[in-house]
Amino acid sequence: MTAVWVVLGGMLGAPARYLLDRVVTAHTESRLPLGTLAVNIVGSALLGVLIGSGVSGAVAVAAGIGFCGAFTTFSTFGYETVGLATGGAAGHAFGNIVLNTGICLGAVYLGATAAGLFG
Repeated sequence: MTAVWVVLGGMLGAPARYLLDRVVTAHTESRLPLGTLAVNIVGSALLGVLIGSGVSGAVAVAAGIGFCGAFTTFSTFGYETVGLATGGAAGHAFGNIVLNTGICLGAVYLGATAAGLFG
């Protein structure tokens, strides 16, 4: 039954990721892949809130593993970063690494902290 919850969450997370990425990309002009950064920040914060709230069971599996797992993307982050580095934008590649890791780790912490304080 756990796998069903993962699939259900993922069915919502994947299209949500695509849509947010497209909206951000359409409204920003940057060499950095800001759409991917946005989905990773939102997904990290949401996972932090889930952790901080103490959610468990089917909700944790569907929302945390399914939705957040399908919503966030390490593979696209890696692909885009390598593309920047090999495309003559090593500084942008480094900045992308720093932004994604630093902000997303901070987002998990802040989400968990906020949920613990207010949840």
